[in-house]
Amino acid sequence: MKRILASFALVFLLASCSLDNGSNFHFELLPVDSVDIPTEFSIGNTYPIKMYYTRPSTCHYYNSIYYDKDLNIRTVAIESVVEERNNCQELTDNVQECSFNFNVTSNGTYIFKFWKGKDESGNNIFLEYEIPVN
Repeated sequence: MKRILASFALVFLLASCSLDNGSNFHFELLPVDSVDIPTEFSIGNTYPIKMYYTRPSTCHYYNSIYYDKDLNIRTVAIESVVEERNNCQELTDNVQECSFNFNVTSNGTYIFKFWKGKDESGNNIFLEYEIPVN
């Protein structure tokens, strides 16, 4: 009987919760303005890498860091959540900071490509850093 009541309570709780609060949103990459990155790495060590970006409006919120690796190439960007509402206010000079820890696991040179946006032709542009491993 207790299991039946517990199951009923669980079903009732799950049915009464809603993830849709009427808000519409989408994800958007934000350009990286600048980066604090070491000029060299040592294998086996971990290094903080700081990125600075501009929050464009009151509807943009930091979500996560986009991070892709291909051999020793790392492509990085800022992922934001954008609320779709009509009372968003443009922000100027609203520089934000986020960071991640990078663990050096191989020899050679790492190439970091931080997404800077798109050019006039719609091509991706990057801040690129080649960091040797000593």
